Amino acid sequence: MNFTTIEPYPICLQFPGSPIIVGKARLASGGPIQAIVVNNKVSNVCAGGDGEADAEVVCDAVAAALNIEGGGEHVLPSSTGVIGWRLPAKELAEDVVPKAVDALQTESALSAARDIMTTDRYPKLRSKTLSNGARIVGIAKGAGMIEPNMATMLCYLMTDADVDKQSLQSMLSEVVDKSFNSISVDGDESTSDTTVLISSGKVETDDAAKSEFGEALLEICAGLSADLVRNGEGTGHVMRVQIDNFPGTDLEARRLGRHITNSPLFKCAVSGNDPNTGRLAGAIGSFMGKFKEDESTEDMTLTLGGRAIFGKGKFILEGDEVEKVLSNHMKDAQLGEVDEFPKHQKFVEIGVDFGNSGGSGAATIIGSDLTKEYVTVNADYRS
Repeated sequence: MNFTTIEPYPICLQFPGSPIIVGKARLASGGPIQAIVVNNKVSNVCAGGDGEADAEVVCDAVAAALNIEGGGEHVLPSSTGVIGWRLPAKELAEDVVPKAVDALQTESALSAARDIMTTDRYPKLRSKTLSNGARIVGIAKGAGMIEPNMATMLCYLMTDADVDKQSLQSMLSEVVDKSFNSISVDGDESTSDTTVLISSGKVETDDAAKSEFGEALLEICAGLSADLVRNGEGTGHVMRVQIDNFPGTDLEARRLGRHITNSPLFKCAVSGNDPNTGRLAGAIGSFMGKFKEDESTEDMTLTLGGRAIFGKGKFILEGDEVEKVLSNHMKDAQLGEVDEFPKHQKFVEIGVDFGNSGGSGAATIIGSDLTKEYVTVNADYRS
């Protein structure tokens, strides 16, 4: 079985979760991964005792229960939940693992998507069948502490396409940058982020099919990343910010998009269906003043819901009717903050185009608003 994963980014390396440390060692060893074991509620990060040893105890139990040759070194651990709590490794190994192995089935990944949830309101699962018959199935969890450099999220991608490990890693790295690293719910990063892509290699895949595989992988990850934001803790609106002709790199364009979606003032305005476009312009001006003060914004145009609202250094807002149209666009994209499942997949559409005086940087960022429900969920997270 081929195995590849995105390694943690530097900002998370000061306090990586024990499963991340173990997973990096698995990746470095180059050995095959035969199973993945996931627990929620306890993240196994900076806890008392030896978190890595605890993770290995659970991996060994899984390997024994599944009769995996080579033992726990061929099992990948993954955890999510409260930081600082010690993993109950003995209880998991002796009581939970045997029951989980007995409950294994091949009919659907839906139960796995459901059982890894924490504050998620609904499971997230997407799949795609390629023209050669190979399939990609992806599941993900995450609702809070969602910010690029991945997020407090777990994502597992499974395929039977026979693609070599180097190609899997290359495609996954590119796809993650365009999907999971381009979302934000609350601007907080995490210690337990994991995206794994595993392949059984059962379906022969030529170069043409490999190209199709890459496109399908992006489609699934983009869909799952949007699902994560839509399912964000207390999310009432999902924003999609398109940055074009940015005077810098695509990475810098992504940072501008995150700056917009993470602005508390703008997030609150979106939550209230208030087209307070000054807060959007303020967020952009703040970013450019701090990081790109020598770059021109004279050709910059802004759109909201596809309608031009700013150009040539001035707002294009003419009367209450325009305000009503913009507010209605937000209302049309509104979700229920506690709905068990989203009633639609619409976005509050925001466009930022630097025009001819800009550059070639571009990015699409997805973010959420800020609601009272978000505060309620996180105020009572451990209660």
